Amino acid sequence: MSNLKWGFVLTIFIFITKLHVGSCYSSSSSDPSAQQKLDRVSELPGQTFDVSFAHYAGYITVNEEGGRALFYWFFEATEDPSSKPLVLWLNGGPGCSSIAYGEAEEIGPFHIEKDGKTLYLNPYSWNQVANILFLDSPVGVGYSYSNISSDHLNNGDKRTAADSLAFLLKWFECFPQYKGRDFYITGESYAGHYVPQLSQAIVRHTRVKKEKLINLKGYMVGNALIDDHYDHLGIFQFMWSAGMISDQTYKQLNVFCDFQSFIHTSENCDKILDIASEELGEIDPYSIFTPPCNANFRISNQLLKRWHKVGHISQKYDPCTEEHSTVYFNWLEVQKALHVDEMHAPSKWVTCSEEINSNWKDSPSSVLDIYHELIHSGLRIWVFSGDTDSVLPVTSTRYSIDALGLPTVSPWRAWYDDGQVGGWTQEYKGLNFVTVRGAGHEVPLHRPKQALTLLKSFLAGTSMPTLKQVSDS
Repeated sequence: MSNLKWGFVLTIFIFITKLHVGSCYSSSSSDPSAQQKLDRVSELPGQTFDVSFAHYAGYITVNEEGGRALFYWFFEATEDPSSKPLVLWLNGGPGCSSIAYGEAEEIGPFHIEKDGKTLYLNPYSWNQVANILFLDSPVGVGYSYSNISSDHLNNGDKRTAADSLAFLLKWFECFPQYKGRDFYITGESYAGHYVPQLSQAIVRHTRVKKEKLINLKGYMVGNALIDDHYDHLGIFQFMWSAGMISDQTYKQLNVFCDFQSFIHTSENCDKILDIASEELGEIDPYSIFTPPCNANFRISNQLLKRWHKVGHISQKYDPCTEEHSTVYFNWLEVQKALHVDEMHAPSKWVTCSEEINSNWKDSPSSVLDIYHELIHSGLRIWVFSGDTDSVLPVTSTRYSIDALGLPTVSPWRAWYDDGQVGGWTQEYKGLNFVTVRGAGHEVPLHRPKQALTLLKSFLAGTSMPTLKQVSDS
């Protein structure tokens, strides 16, 4: 075969491959309904049950020049999706997969059994009340990729926000039936940066274009990185008050680490974090009252030095859910079912990318200024916190919220779920704060029922339930 003919065949092959991996590469020139059919997931390996909702997976190219493409998984609501809002979920890290955490063990409908091959339905999936979109961002996370390998070494907050905005603008072209739909952004951990930054990008883009291409109504973040200084203060105070570290270590942490970046810590701060690591012992700092994945679990000094790596964790109930995800999403048949591009599939799928995490570029010390800007823009803003997390604990969040200086609208009180205290809440002018009792870093993992109650109140714009509301229902 001549080189010319072979080149033509190769071009056709690549084009067909792109079509069949379910990717909205050229939404402006393609039929959205046809593309949606390509992206629709018919059935997953290990799925032994039928579902009433449609779901789609594929790619959106966010940068044509570099070939940066972000992977998404979208679930329509279980009932009447046309009447339900659209909710985007983001996990943080930076470098951790929203598919691995948000979908597979927190708010998604499909969770993974201990064998790593069988799925079961999450009875508290958030697609019971909303259409849920999961995004692996930035490039290099999960199945997301770039044709330029060095892109993985140059991720940061600014480019992540810009690429995520580009993703959304193209995604709505691929799914035009969701244009104008009430849209909310949610997430946890380092997504405490991603979520407000993306919200800000949408608000500013809307202001420039003078049309609401994305109908953003609000955002909600949990156990979020908000302000390096206040977060450090709260972490050290929480560990000390819970009896996890000594008086001397607590004092030294405040001296050497209080004003440190979460991304780049000093040598002196690292040394005292080594000591704190020894004092903590073999516990899971993301859920201090639950067992780690195995008896030989040891939280590494390196992890303690990187408090911002907030997705790489061991969990409650089945503390090894992360391991099950690793098995499942490395399964070739799963990747085929999810339309993963074979030419760009990772050699080994990981829940969190150490390469991305260790090479992260820009990360502002605080996003409180964005809160101020977006509160004034009228967005609905909620912050929640699981109160058994020591990595980004409730104390850190309270320091950050206090720094905003917002007037109180409704004072501190307990909220209820099935007649039991689900946590506590306070409403401010422009922001609602909710704690979830007994939840670790991943609130929907540890308290799934209460997390769904939280989402319902957030989407409705109503206060968290009182005891009277529970009793009357």
